[in-house]
Amino acid sequence: MAKQTAQTITVSSELPISYTPDVVVVGGGASGVAAAMAAARNGADTLLIEQRGYLGGMGTAALVPAFCPYSDGEKPIIRGIGLDLLNEMKQAAGDAFHERYKEQLDWVPIDVETLKRVYDQQVLESGAKILFHTVADQVLLEGDRISGLVISNKSGRSVVQAKLYIDASGDADLAALAGVPFQTGGVNGELQPGTMCYLVTGADKARFDQFCQESGQSKQLDKTIVEAQQNGDLPEGRKRVSGIAWITDSIAGFNFGHIFGIDGTSAEDLTHAAIEGRKLIDVQIKFLRKYVPGFENIHLVHSGDQIGIRETRRIAGDYTLVVDDFISMRTFEDDIARNAYFIDIHLANASSTMVIKHLPKGKSHGVPYRCMLPQGKSNLIVAGRSVSSDRPVQGSLRVMPNCFAMGQAAGTAAAMASVTGAGFREVNIPELQRRLVEQGAWLGENPGKVEAVTVASGHIEYDEESN
Repeated sequence: MAKQTAQTITVSSELPISYTPDVVVVGGGASGVAAAMAAARNGADTLLIEQRGYLGGMGTAALVPAFCPYSDGEKPIIRGIGLDLLNEMKQAAGDAFHERYKEQLDWVPIDVETLKRVYDQQVLESGAKILFHTVADQVLLEGDRISGLVISNKSGRSVVQAKLYIDASGDADLAALAGVPFQTGGVNGELQPGTMCYLVTGADKARFDQFCQESGQSKQLDKTIVEAQQNGDLPEGRKRVSGIAWITDSIAGFNFGHIFGIDGTSAEDLTHAAIEGRKLIDVQIKFLRKYVPGFENIHLVHSGDQIGIRETRRIAGDYTLVVDDFISMRTFEDDIARNAYFIDIHLANASSTMVIKHLPKGKSHGVPYRCMLPQGKSNLIVAGRSVSSDRPVQGSLRVMPNCFAMGQAAGTAAAMASVTGAGFREVNIPELQRRLVEQGAWLGENPGKVEAVTVASGHIEYDEESN
């Protein structure tokens, strides 16, 4: 049945007010968890709204198998709440997991069920309230302020009225509903593809490691995948596995393959991607059993509740972080985080290439507070992959450790603004930075002190992964 778009109907209703917190956070992924914890720890009455029955976003709902790097190759630059949560997961996952990964900062596997419990516990212990199985589907406006959110759940529809609103949806859903301008994808509308991640049991890590060593290839299986594609046992596309994360010596999570042409803000596209993603997993499981020693006896135990989404909306903010800032490793007076993750733009179709750009080891750039402030709205802040940036920088900022850092800053700013009754633009930046550092965040060697740098300009040379 084709989707009908021509007809409209006006519906009006009186709705009860269900919650009146100081701060409401919409979206319980990495940025939302950190934002809720930070707001509550800094004294704000905080409500965290999440559409599923658990927290974690792409790390739990989409089964992204590992956390991206917390370090710049030399030291942790994502600290504070984000690093605390990583360490909590390591300890809660059991002695064997903790012993294997206790010193690791980069590409730590995600133990999904453990992480869900850790998020529940840490958010509740911060003093924030959680409301699961709930979506915000309408924004009520008064001038440049949001006056309320219409939420829907099994209890019905109602209104949440808060002082401050944090959009941690990952897709800038609140900002879009509030009329904030945004951009999507590249110049031709192309978007990074989605990936249906999954978890298998029955693997043999030692046998797999031996195969990679003896076949002279990386653990991304670049030689084997090319062979299988040439034989017709895998579809064309990226010629390596994006990532395999070992929870135990027999349980592994996969970030493997792509579903192209997916807009993560379209329910129809998400539906199509879920169906096609599960089909692709079946193909990949057969490939692994046939071609890869150590995976002959694997069994699929879990696929993502939804496809993993890398890119949707990017808001128009007070400042747009651009690739020149990234390359120049620029520091801003209003930095609220540092980023060292490489520009990582996945191929838009099966015949294109990956676009990659690394910073030097030990280096990072600043993330200014202004890129989280959406144009035209005074009591709304956006945290996570939808902040104001160009497309290359979004390919770097989008990962979970960065989202923790941005979320902690957004939540702390919200708590500060809730006390004064002001909007986000009136937050005292030096005081915000002082609080973030005091509460464990790392903002560089001299937070708020801008060093003289030569800002890159002109043509940027990217690395491209051959396809």
